[in-house]
Amino acid sequence: MERGHAERILPMIDDLLTEAGITLQDLDAIAFGRGPGSFTGVRLAVTVTQGLAFGANLGVAPVSDLRAVAQRAFRQDSTLTRVLVCNDARMSEVYWACFERGGDGLARLEGEEQVSKPADVKLPPTWSTATAAGRGFIAYADALRAALPTVVVTSPTTGVDTPVTEGLLHLLPHAIDIARLSAPDVAAGRLIAPEAATPIYLRDNVAHVAKPSGQAGERG
Repeated sequence: MERGHAERILPMIDDLLTEAGITLQDLDAIAFGRGPGSFTGVRLAVTVTQGLAFGANLGVAPVSDLRAVAQRAFRQDSTLTRVLVCNDARMSEVYWACFERGGDGLARLEGEEQVSKPADVKLPPTWSTATAAGRGFIAYADALRAALPTVVVTSPTTGVDTPVTEGLLHLLPHAIDIARLSAPDVAAGRLIAPEAATPIYLRDNVAHVAKPSGQAGERG
């Protein structure tokens, strides 16, 4: 959905619970994408999670949206072992992080999640290559390709790459992957209280940046 998330999310949750024949109180926990991402989207995810979990007396499990994209890439292509996720952060920057497929099939963070100019994105010193995933590789294709010559990035305009790999550039976090990534923490009881749920923005400077037209740029 491009718009209307706040109006649709609670009715969608009600529909899902009804379809499953359960109530909120029947759940073990609520997992949510804690960012980084669109400021509005991340805030909505946190506040809805807090409200539902507090009302049902449930713990919550925060999951990185970058890690969720990596997990979706691993789920989509079983041959992948290392993924560099770059998402468009606007303001000529990207959110990015490197992930490796663990023995349990879950994406494991290598290094730290960061926000930077595309030219400053880099692989871990021990990695010679990785596969690109995320919409940052569409928004800043030339800059990222120049900075990362060994990263496998498809070009949808050439038609020479496999459809599976091409699709990795369009991936967004999916509930299936957020649920799977949260499962070990839920099983081990590593949950936090609803009021402790915090959005992760990575960016400290959240000021509007004026476009030439005079309109404020979107932050994310």
